[in-house]
Amino acid sequence: MKPYLAAVACSAVLASQVFAEEVITTPFDGSFDDATFAVESAIVDHGLVIDYVSHVGEMLNRTGADVGSDTQIFSAADIFVFCSAKVSREVMEADPMNIGYCPYGIFVAEDGSGVQVGYRSYPDGPMEKVEALLSGIVKEAVSD
Repeated sequence: MKPYLAAVACSAVLASQVFAEEVITTPFDGSFDDATFAVESAIVDHGLVIDYVSHVGEMLNRTGADVGSDTQIFSAADIFVFCSAKVSREVMEADPMNIGYCPYGIFVAEDGSGVQVGYRSYPDGPMEKVEALLSGIVKEAVSD
C-alpha cells in the first residue's frame, strides 16, 4: 500500500473512533439557569476550577442568519470547561496522548424537550476515571 493511502486509511479509522463516542445526557427538572448554577456548584464542590464557560447557545442564535439558517437549535446552551490535576495526571501517566481529551466539559442545554445536562463518553481504560468524575458531577447537579 502506498504511504499516502495508508495514512488516509489510518485517518478514517481514527475518525470513526472519535465519532463513535456517545453523548451522555440526563434531564434536569428545572430551569436552564437553575441547571447552570447546579452544574457550576457541583464542579466547584469537587474542588475543581472552571477555566471557561462557552456560551454555545448564544453563539448559535446570534450567527444563524449569518450562515443562512433560521433554525433555533437551543434556547440556551453552555459548556463548562475544566480540568482535574489529579485525574488528568493519572490518565496521562497511563498514556500521555490522553492529553487529547483534556480539558473536560459538562454542558447544559435547553431545547424543545427541556433542559439536559451531559458530557461525552470516553474510551475504556484509564479515561474511565474521567468519565466517572463527570458522571458524579452530573448526578450531584441534577439531584439538588
